Amino acid sequence: FKDAAQFRTTYGIEHPAPHLLKEAVYGLSEFHRHELREARLVATPGCFPTGALLALLPLIRRDLIEPSSIIIDAKSGTTGARRAASIEQLFAEVNENFRAYKVGNHRHVPEMEQEISAALGRDIALLFVPHLLPITRGLLSSIFMRPRAGTTESDVHAAFEASFAKSRFVRILKPGELPELRNVRATNYCELAFILDRRSETLLVITAIDNLGKGASGQAIQNMNLMLGYDEAAGLLNAAPVP
Repeated sequence: FKDAAQFRTTYGIEHPAPHLLKEAVYGLSEFHRHELREARLVATPGCFPTGALLALLPLIRRDLIEPSSIIIDAKSGTTGARRAASIEQLFAEVNENFRAYKVGNHRHVPEMEQEISAALGRDIALLFVPHLLPITRGLLSSIFMRPRAGTTESDVHAAFEASFAKSRFVRILKPGELPELRNVRATNYCELAFILDRRSETLLVITAIDNLGKGASGQAIQNMNLMLGYDEAAGLLNAAPVP
């Protein structure tokens, strides 16, 4: 967070080093490469914001959607809900079950709103619904929004191509293909696809990442590589399947 008051509201504690907030770079690698190369302090995004922002920022920057219409429906494996001893994380509670959780008060929402508001130049409020999948790892996000009048499939595709043409870890899928968790498990990759449904005037973007890879430690290594001048993909091309 750039605002110590927002940190306090979200996490319930005072920020221990508010004087460093202006210096810290938000480590969404694909959108902050230049800043990351000069950074001394980086805050790597959470898994839910990564899956959502990779889908949304290209469209917002080209003004292709109505920002107030955004709805984020995201589903994560159990490792996305912290490694802590809790009843709701027990095998018997998660196995053969599927549920939404922390609707309306998830701590990653202000993080997403901060980045989207910065791209828009004004504040925005998002509707975000996280779900817990009965799997170990993986995060699939379905983001629904209303396109601006006149927005075409070519416009949407061009926005993603322009944003990710030089990105080693974002795969824009061909028409008719949809992201799957098994394709990104244990990797730092993101799969992305979109459908522009004219019947309902809705644009749907789907992303798939590994919440422990691109959604956590993989992206942290990607950021470190940029900071230190290494190959951006160093250490990230082999699968890391444990857990």
